[in-house]
Amino acid sequence: MKIFINYLFLSISLLFVSCADNGKEPSILDSIPPDISKFINNIKIESLGTYKPIISVDKVSGTIATVHLKYEIKDTLRQNDWHVEITPNFKPDFHWAPHLTPTDEHIIAQHVFRAPTLIVSGEGKQLVVMPDLDLLEKGTPVKWYMDMDAPRNKLTLGLSDYRVEEHVLFKRKDGATYLPQKLEFSFTIMVSDKPEEIKNPWRKPLAYFWRNWGAPLYESVKPLNTDLELFVKHTYDWAFNSWKDAVWQEFELNGKKVGAPVFIVNITQSPNYPGEVNEREFRSIWNQAWFSSLRSASGLYRYARSTKNTELMEKARMGKELALSFPQKKGFFKGLIATEMEEVIIDGEKYKRSKGWKTHYFGNSNRNPYTGDPKMAPYHILDMSWTAYLMLTWYDELEKDERLLKYATDYADALLSTQDMEGFFPGWLSLDSLEPMQHLNRSPETSMSVTFLLKFFELTKDKKYLDPALKAMKAVMNNIVPKGRWEDFETYWSCSRYGSDNLVNKKVERNDMYKQNNFSMYWTAEALFNCYKITGDKKYIENGQRTLDEMLMTQAIWQPPYMYVSTLGGFGVMNADGEWNDSRQSLFSELILKYGKELDNEEYVQRGIAALKASFVMMYCSENLKTKEQWERKWNFFGKEEYGFMMENYGHDGTTSETGIGIGEFTIYDWGNGAASEAYNRILDHFGEDLMLKN
Repeated sequence: MKIFINYLFLSISLLFVSCADNGKEPSILDSIPPDISKFINNIKIESLGTYKPIISVDKVSGTIATVHLKYEIKDTLRQNDWHVEITPNFKPDFHWAPHLTPTDEHIIAQHVFRAPTLIVSGEGKQLVVMPDLDLLEKGTPVKWYMDMDAPRNKLTLGLSDYRVEEHVLFKRKDGATYLPQKLEFSFTIMVSDKPEEIKNPWRKPLAYFWRNWGAPLYESVKPLNTDLELFVKHTYDWAFNSWKDAVWQEFELNGKKVGAPVFIVNITQSPNYPGEVNEREFRSIWNQAWFSSLRSASGLYRYARSTKNTELMEKARMGKELALSFPQKKGFFKGLIATEMEEVIIDGEKYKRSKGWKTHYFGNSNRNPYTGDPKMAPYHILDMSWTAYLMLTWYDELEKDERLLKYATDYADALLSTQDMEGFFPGWLSLDSLEPMQHLNRSPETSMSVTFLLKFFELTKDKKYLDPALKAMKAVMNNIVPKGRWEDFETYWSCSRYGSDNLVNKKVERNDMYKQNNFSMYWTAEALFNCYKITGDKKYIENGQRTLDEMLMTQAIWQPPYMYVSTLGGFGVMNADGEWNDSRQSLFSELILKYGKELDNEEYVQRGIAALKASFVMMYCSENLKTKEQWERKWNFFGKEEYGFMMENYGHDGTTSETGIGIGEFTIYDWGNGAASEAYNRILDHFGEDLMLKN
């Protein structure tokens, strides 16, 4: 039984029948304690055929109650939609939901129920609504959904089938069928008028979810009960042995030997694949906010140092040499190196192949608003600040290579010249003029530059870099954090392009929310934490915790029965996409741990460790039997040579199944197994084995 049952002290059951005195059905609000019902104007229950529900209300605490609806369905019932509609008794000026529903046709499908919550606040009141995960865990005859209509001030929970449109939004679909059964539907209402809870609207729901679902799973050793170093060994054995011919890239630049794992490989490059190789994307190596070969090389360096593996140490240093080989233009530098590609025809079929590293060129990420051609793509401040930060970290923690400091210094001085009057750093710079372009010039991508400049100040003690960093942080705190304007390159110019033509810098009116990505929440929570550590000013840690908690609303706190891999601790991406267990969790993990240690919050510590463990859940190997089965159902030629192969996420397209739907076809070493291994090695260095053994 869940922990909250211990607090149960009131249960009221009410049968919906006509009242003899006035002919009206009694209101469900009559069953809800007045300390809670005073936040609600109305709760409307849609008819389910001709059946009436039995309603009971469990008062969990003075501000929390769970409403249960039970139906006795005696004959097969076909009804496309059923729902409960809740209207607050105040006018909200803040709305939050886990997914966008831009029209009345859209819904928040159960596929994205990681920590499913609807939150509104205004006029000194806050109302939170959460579906009952206990019932969802048992499996349901019809899929659950939520919805939030801000202009009509309606919060909805319901039952409906759905289809996926765009990438990824959900719409109702006809066809829901209820067989004869006892149907249950429950939801929890949480209210508050405390200013501190309204200021950080996510903390109380997060604690509730973790206490009742996350912590029990965590304590049962989910999502993994295996020494994580075994997965690290699989990663490096896969990259540098069994898949070496496809993964490892080694060549010369300016007379120096450089190397790194390739950006991406797919199942056709397996030594067990029965067909011809067809490279998914242009052969390349990236140093970009997602795909960072320098980050992965630093993790390999830590592992090689601890295991005294000279061969892997050489490869790690080749990754460092590669990063230093990227030419700078007035301090700025590009984010990837690639080869020319060609199309070959074999037995009448077309295949993409590389022309080799002798045809190399430098370019930038093609995930941008301007061009899909990496040769023409503009400089990206975010990517450069991340790479330069990694150079400083390498210099500080791994090797005192003065070239790293010099490279980062040249960039730092160039970066300062781009800061605007308010404090923001621009999004992209023109290749020719180095002038800011038109997108994301006042965005939370600025936070990554704050972290870089603070690290530079930490190493040099030069206030020349501190003051601009704090100015930039102020700009983000004033303009981004309170508005939830979490827009970055991934929000609009990755696989989820919804809104890229008409939503940038604009809210979705029906939800009163921006399209949001948790990547920029991470950069901002990290920058705020670092500002606090340097200045001691509590405003940074308070804003940082609020931002961290918003990010944690995208972390899975339970195990849905319709997810066929372990999910606890894994992250989604944004409020218009479908991923579970996304590789970003390996990047997020240490920051969550840092907040946990600083704030003496065990929930954060557990969440951070769960995120790290989740980083390895998608790996194909004998230690991941549940995941291994899914891989083999999708790709029946997989064998021991694939141990270490790992997709970056699960359920990306908004669907999953027992037969392997939701499993992908590629591995991005720098945003998958290599990234997860780097996180493990870094956290081990920073926190020690005691943390791993204890958790």
